Amino acid sequence: MKVFLSHRLNYLAISNLHKKGYLLVFLVIALVYCSCRHDFDYKKSNGNLEFSKDTVLLDTVFSSIGSSTYTLKVYNRSDQDINIPTIGLKQGDQSKYRLNVDGEAGYHFTNTPLFAHDSLYIFIEVTYYTQEQDPQEFLYSDAIQFDHQNHLQEVQLVTLVQDAIFLFPNKSTNRELASIELRLSDSEEVTWVEGFELKDHELNLTNEKPYVIYGYATVPQNKTLTIGEGARLYFYKDSGLLIPNSASIHINGKLSEDNILLEREVIFEGNRLEPEYSEVSGQWGGLWIANGSINNSIEYLTLKNATLGIMVQGDTTLNDNSLTIKNSKIYNSQNINLWGQSAVINAKNLVLGNAGNISLYCNMGGQYSFIHSTIANYWKKGYRNNAALHIDNYSTINGNAYDLHKADFKNCIIYGDNGTELNLDMDPNKEFQYYFENCLIKFSEISEHSLYDFSNPVRYKNILLNLDPRFEAAVKNNFLIDKTSNAIDAGNLDSAALVPLDILGNTRTENPDLGAFEALFTN
Repeated sequence: MKVFLSHRLNYLAISNLHKKGYLLVFLVIALVYCSCRHDFDYKKSNGNLEFSKDTVLLDTVFSSIGSSTYTLKVYNRSDQDINIPTIGLKQGDQSKYRLNVDGEAGYHFTNTPLFAHDSLYIFIEVTYYTQEQDPQEFLYSDAIQFDHQNHLQEVQLVTLVQDAIFLFPNKSTNRELASIELRLSDSEEVTWVEGFELKDHELNLTNEKPYVIYGYATVPQNKTLTIGEGARLYFYKDSGLLIPNSASIHINGKLSEDNILLEREVIFEGNRLEPEYSEVSGQWGGLWIANGSINNSIEYLTLKNATLGIMVQGDTTLNDNSLTIKNSKIYNSQNINLWGQSAVINAKNLVLGNAGNISLYCNMGGQYSFIHSTIANYWKKGYRNNAALHIDNYSTINGNAYDLHKADFKNCIIYGDNGTELNLDMDPNKEFQYYFENCLIKFSEISEHSLYDFSNPVRYKNILLNLDPRFEAAVKNNFLIDKTSNAIDAGNLDSAALVPLDILGNTRTENPDLGAFEALFTN
């Protein structure tokens, strides 16, 4: 009897489970059916879609380099759920643009639902491959079409495409990608980068077309790379220029008539031209002038957004000039703007702006002269624990000491948003010669070290301490001084006579201001 009751109870339990299972299946089918039925409630769009913009402007891109991703938002402002019959590019699959609608990539989309008072995103990219018959710079356009005939709506797509000369290793140029050694002097640590050697016909860069460089372009030994006025060099990630032993670089930019277009100035920057990349540091490697490279010259260069702007390695003999640099600006480097290492550097009208670490690093001794230069660091993209100007006479890697024969700064501004923007670090076993004349210096810490005895006429003369230079927009690397600046009329005439024009071509032969810029007064 017990056994029979047990079987009976099991049968009832199983039977109930089956009934519940049937009920569950029925509910699922009903839900699916209702969902399907809901699709039939969508109304076709009637040309009343609204858009976040009527034209999507994709910023300038180089031929064959893909753009950033841009967005268009499509709104259904009505009270009804709608179905957009077609969304597609006007040129179809021949278009150079690409779309992504609701997570699906393509050129054409059908029956896209859009709920009442809702919106959807369309993501847009473009890659254009320039043909030989195309001009160097032109507008490329297409349109996104929504629906057709009487309900047709369009959003225009426009981008500026620039043709360029691409410098990179490939079989067509008969050169292969090679590993290049970048070594800090006296360092056992070696950094290897990918690069290639420039051909003879690539050693004279002009303003005919911009250049896009992949990898470290290396100048052959006993050769000179000459870069003419108005040239534009754009570098891919981890790319740069290497000037090795017995090679040289001459950058021959000139003063521009338009201070915004900088049509005659030479510009080095990353290869992304979209506005959101204009102030992004660390986009490319930098310019590396290696030990044994001499008589390098730079004039009217703007170098920005590198990892390390310019590295200049000299040798301990200091017999030859490593670099002469004039009327140039280096800023927004992720690490250091200008790093001289046992080098001989002569600079006039040089702006060394914001950097993640140091604006100017005079390292391992050497011989340096800076006249009418602005060395200022207002880095806002992270913590900066070093001064704008750092000078030492030893290797931070192995501790070896070297002679600092000269570090002269005349009519300069050395400033920033740290409490102290001058750091002198001396190994007493080697020579350590430095001199500041008519300079405005930020040094607010209390120090009894003789290195910072600003009353010592052998080391300092006519120093303005902790007086705000009042730059126009230092955070944005605009180091023009306004009419209330403490740097006005504070320069030495003899030093100014060596640089009679400021970086913008304005005269400074009377009552010169400090730094690379003369203040201009307008009524």
